[in-house]
Amino acid sequence: MRVFIGTDHAGLEFKEHLKQVLAEAGHEPVDCGAFEYDAQDDYPPFCFEVGERTVAEPGSLGVVIGGSGNGEQMAANKVPGVRAALVWNTATAQLAREHNDANVVSIGARQHSDEEAAALVLEFLKTPFSGDERHVRRIGIISDYERDRHRPAGGLPTRSAHP
Repeated sequence: MRVFIGTDHAGLEFKEHLKQVLAEAGHEPVDCGAFEYDAQDDYPPFCFEVGERTVAEPGSLGVVIGGSGNGEQMAANKVPGVRAALVWNTATAQLAREHNDANVVSIGARQHSDEEAAALVLEFLKTPFSGDERHVRRIGIISDYERDRHRPAGGLPTRSAHP
């Protein structure tokens, strides 16, 4: 599988490790930068590149890397069609794919060892989307909102003021 990878300075060393791990696992890593250490670089352009390329190539997945992974997930999710998930353990890596059909995984390189972070990425890559109707429906609601900026018919669910 082709895997697009982008990072800022915080994940530069991990990105190099991950490219090797992915290649050894039979994937095709595509480096979207950064290509050199610059403590003042900005992560959004690298995340946009990963997101745009992932969406443009069905069947591929993306990885965005930062110190915490939070900003990188936010940036990647600005690309229409991206469903980026921040993962921090095996369960979140699996659920991002099984329930949300996430196509980009975000990792905090400063939150894990290289081996732990690579294992989370590999778990994400190998986990299929469940295809369950409820998950397909929910992803559809998100995609429709992303496209039209309209909430689903009926608006928000309401609760009685007195249970």
